[in-house]
This record gives sequence, structure tokens and C-alpha cells, in this order.
Amino acid sequence: MVKKFAWYPGDDEKKKSVRKNRGVKPKTALRKSLEPGKVVIILSGRFRGRRAVFLKQLESGLLLVTGPYKVNGIPLRRINQAYVIPTSTKVDVSKADFKSVDDKFFAKDKSAKASKEEKYFAEEPLKKAEISEDRKKMQKTVDDAILKELKDVMMKKYLGSRFSLRNGMRPHLLQFQNEKTEFASSRQLACFKLPIYQKKK
Repeated sequence: MVKKFAWYPGDDEKKKSVRKNRGVKPKTALRKSLEPGKVVIILSGRFRGRRAVFLKQLESGLLLVTGPYKVNGIPLRRINQAYVIPTSTKVDVSKADFKSVDDKFFAKDKSAKASKEEKYFAEEPLKKAEISEDRKKMQKTVDDAILKELKDVMMKKYLGSRFSLRNGMRPHLLQFQNEKTEFASSRQLACFKLPIYQKKK
């Protein structure tokens, strides 16, 4: 039965939608193809096209990766898993100690950050933010443990090389996973912006 009202409003009243605050955000699910030690290809940012070693997933959902730094110049850094392609290559990272590395490890000092006006009217050029000693030590301990397992010279060359699309390569047929078939999408590969097919005139 329809409930009867004594009066009806002349205009439609808009009800405000109230969002329920859940408090804790759900953790981002890790892709099945990502495991500690997997070599990934970075698709965006400063190190686009470089290969890095995946270590673990942080509480924020971002991935913790390293080059190692001595091999290809990639330091310990965070990256979104949407911007990496996992490969079938795996490196042993069981002896590397990176448990203490979390999101706070990458926090920047807000007090040292100067405003735009301070930068403009500064008599002397402001000094760039220096890397802390703790971060340098952590980078060295993690890289040394990984490099001990990288005894193969070809493996170091593989990590040091840059991935790029060349003429004759078909991106829709590229396979980066052997155990679990996973193909890179055209959007992921489009970031390299290199010509694939060039017909000779």
C-alpha cells in the first residue's frame, strides 16, 4: 500500500547525500603476477623504460622497488603498480633486510621547504635537499645483499639495459610472463612513444 501524506511540497526537495566515514581505507590488492624479487619495467616518471627489482608492497598500496642503484641508478623508491609491467625474471631478495622501510621512510621535511616568494627574493641560491645518512645506509645494505646473489654478468646487463619498442616489434604479441600469461595493454606500451611500423616509400 502507498503511504498517504497530508500535504506535498510544491517543489522537489533535494536530499543531501551523507557519506559514511569508514575510517580505514581498504588496502590496495597486490597483482597476482607481482612477487618479491620480480623484475618489473617502469612505465612512467624519471626512470621510464628502466628495469627494477620489486621488494614489497607498502601500507599505502605503493610498491617498493630498487635498481639496484649501482647497476642502473634507481634508488629505493615508491611506485604505483599500475605503472609497472612484471616480467618472468626473478631475483633472490630473501637475504635483503628492508622490513624497516615504510611510507614514513620517504616523508619529506616540510620545515626545510621554502615558499615561492622566498625562492624569488633569496639573495643566495637555496641549497637542494640532501639525502639523509639513514637513507644512504639503507640503500647500501639492501643493494649489497641483492648484488651478492647477482653473480651472473648477463643478469646485471639485463637490469642495466632500457626497454623500448623497436621497428618490427608487435606490442600486442609481447609476452612478459611465462608462468602466468599476461600481456601488456596498448596504453601501457604507448608511454614509450616510439614508432613501431614504418613503411618504406
